[in-house]
Amino acid sequence: MNATVTPAKVPFWEDLLEIFYAPRTVFERRKDSGFWLALIVLVLVMTGLYYAGRNATQPVFDAEFDRSMVTAQKQNPAMTPDQVEKGRTIMHSFAGVGITGYALIAPLLVGLMLWIAGKFVGARQELGAACMVAVYAFYPRLLDGLLGLLQCLVLPSDSLTSHYALQIGPARFVDPDQHGVLIAILGRLDLATIWCTVLLAIGLSVTGKITMKNAAIAAGIVWLAGCLLPLWGALRAAG
Repeated sequence: MNATVTPAKVPFWEDLLEIFYAPRTVFERRKDSGFWLALIVLVLVMTGLYYAGRNATQPVFDAEFDRSMVTAQKQNPAMTPDQVEKGRTIMHSFAGVGITGYALIAPLLVGLMLWIAGKFVGARQELGAACMVAVYAFYPRLLDGLLGLLQCLVLPSDSLTSHYALQIGPARFVDPDQHGVLIAILGRLDLATIWCTVLLAIGLSVTGKITMKNAAIAAGIVWLAGCLLPLWGALRAAG
């Protein structure tokens, strides 16, 4: 009689390491598990990175705020300098809340988009599994955030003209004030975004029981959907 072999239980922290070099193993291991603990850790670390380096990253936030105010003043010429400075104060006060909200909500939205896109390529994936894949796929963002913080510490502040200036990709070489639409598109070609998209494809292939080719198509749809918001913002600013 053959004995049933029970897979060894792996500590959760090993998932957080292996997602960077053995993602298929992580997705195979967690395909029937939840994602809340991984999401909580993601939120805590991303929020912690912000508060640890908020003084260093302030020039980036100020540059993005100043750019948004140029658009706002075009739409409302009566805006006064006092209103602009009040807006800046509010931005600095609530930036941490925004980072936390992004880390909490964005992976779930991406998971929903992955689940929907997967239906077009025949994936047999539960929504919870799609969210699990998306949460783990966001972990390269932590390395990206750490690398961005290190750049803020060593680069001159006048070179930190936008968050694109910290990317590992073509967008960092484009002037955001002159080529807003172009940089919105190129900004989706940075290393972190491509890495996350590849993880989405691998995770969908595992949990949706489809080929990597079809999973890559679905992940590409999610990537394209992610272009819409920055592209809309760039077109709005240009108009």
